Amino acid sequence: MASEQPKEVPTDPALAPPAEGAAAGEAGEGAAAQSKKGAKKAEAKAKKEAEKARKAAEREAAAATQSAAAQEDHAKENYGDIPKDKKIESAYVMLRDVSEEHIGKTIKLRGWIQNARMQGAKMAFLELREEGAWTVQGVVAASPEGKPVSKQMVKWIGALKLESFVALEATVQKPLEPVKSCKVSLYELHLTKVYLVAPAPEMLSLGLAAAGRAVSNLEDEAVGEGVEKAVENLSIAGAPGASLATHLNNPAMHKRAPISQAIADIRIAVEDYFCEYLKARRFKRFHPPSLIGAASEGGANVFAMNYFDKQAYLAQSPQFYKQFEIAGGRKRVFCVHPVFRAENSNTPRHMTEFMGLDMEMEIEEHYHEVLKMLEGVFIYIFSKLAVEFKEEIELIRSVYPSEEFLLPESGKEVRLTFAEGQALLRAEGPPEFANVSDDEDMTTAQEKALGALIRKKYKSDFYVLDKFPVDARPFYAMPDPENPKVTNAYDFMMRGQEILSGGQRLHLPHELEATIRAKGLDPNQPGLKEYVDVFRSVGVPPHGGGGIGLDRVIAWYLNLPSVQLVADYPRTPKRLGP
Repeated sequence: MASEQPKEVPTDPALAPPAEGAAAGEAGEGAAAQSKKGAKKAEAKAKKEAEKARKAAEREAAAATQSAAAQEDHAKENYGDIPKDKKIESAYVMLRDVSEEHIGKTIKLRGWIQNARMQGAKMAFLELREEGAWTVQGVVAASPEGKPVSKQMVKWIGALKLESFVALEATVQKPLEPVKSCKVSLYELHLTKVYLVAPAPEMLSLGLAAAGRAVSNLEDEAVGEGVEKAVENLSIAGAPGASLATHLNNPAMHKRAPISQAIADIRIAVEDYFCEYLKARRFKRFHPPSLIGAASEGGANVFAMNYFDKQAYLAQSPQFYKQFEIAGGRKRVFCVHPVFRAENSNTPRHMTEFMGLDMEMEIEEHYHEVLKMLEGVFIYIFSKLAVEFKEEIELIRSVYPSEEFLLPESGKEVRLTFAEGQALLRAEGPPEFANVSDDEDMTTAQEKALGALIRKKYKSDFYVLDKFPVDARPFYAMPDPENPKVTNAYDFMMRGQEILSGGQRLHLPHELEATIRAKGLDPNQPGLKEYVDVFRSVGVPPHGGGGIGLDRVIAWYLNLPSVQLVADYPRTPKRLGP
């Protein structure tokens, strides 16, 4: 068997394997090329990493710069607790005076923070209240450079406690649309400086929202527990009303409520109108004493006190002193004064101290000269209030709803005798008054029922009851010469409640003595003797007058539930503070 022969190797040079030396050279060249390419890639990668590192460093530097800027707070001089020597140079403008001429101008204001809220991290809104219901919206926004307002400033303003007092500087601008929540609705303040003058506590014992609502009840049992009493209400939407006791135990917040300030303003206006009307008719003002050496009018219901080595009393009325002024030659006098009554009456109608408006005048022919003068006083007061305090009255009625106070037409004043009033009650009043007597004084329930009848029949909430029975009047009331069972005395009524008692006075000493004895009193006892002696000492002309309870006039006119809501600092059998 023949052995296998090897295959032939191709003879084509192109297909022949390279020589040994040539293969080694070519391999070296390839490795070098590969190494050069890798180096370029590595260099590119290194450059890319370096660029990334550079950008990261830039970002870190920028962040560090921003952090440093934030820590620096370029607006730090424009907010915070007010330094003692700090003065805002801009012109001071009250909110009630802000107008078109102030748009774009910088002004300064001072007031209370009524509300504050953040809008993101760079903007805040606040409501500033200056007085009463005068409020305006303030806007504060941080600028990119942090001046004049920084983010820290915005955050600080948004955290201000309600009812804190601040001083601020702002530019007046027009809002995009009226700000319905503020009385100054057509303008807003762009704040540039805000300084805290007096901080409020974290929580208020009586919030503004509750202070501006109707009292929840008239009980006054919490007197003496103080302002530290448990927090009853906060300034939040929907807060319930507070009790009368809570209101009176927190006088600052009670008085900050716009309704309280409206009532207070009307109260002083009534006093002013009373004085205006009488001064224009030649009445002279005088000041009666509050301290007297003997109990007046028989000694009932007076506050006694030590007076050195004697006993003294707080005056119940300036009645005797008005008559002394007439005896002293004055034809027409009036006074505004505190009156003290030691009556343990815990009702919405009574206080132990109240303000009295009193007048007395000489009578030429008939005591109705006095009655008509007093009618004129009241109609003047009510007419002025309706015009000059329309806004305040509307505000009060939004909290304590009431019907419009009706006045009689000029020349059609409503005057009934006491007997006519009782007859109307018997004929048209509720069944329980079908047998009321003409010889006994009216109860409060009778007065209110009669007031409702008169409003319906005569379209008036203001009227006069004349000719009161003798037993319902004090000893100095003049009996009717034609009917000794009644007197020349009257009450003025508002919404069925009495706000004035008055009439003609006895001016002859022997008649005074007789009526004093008829009342079971001694004309020679201390206090009464000095009174009668004045009429013995000189001839005194016929005269008459009346005494008005200021607080009742306001309470009944506005239909408030208690006279204590009218007095600045009411005093009752249970309340002797604040």
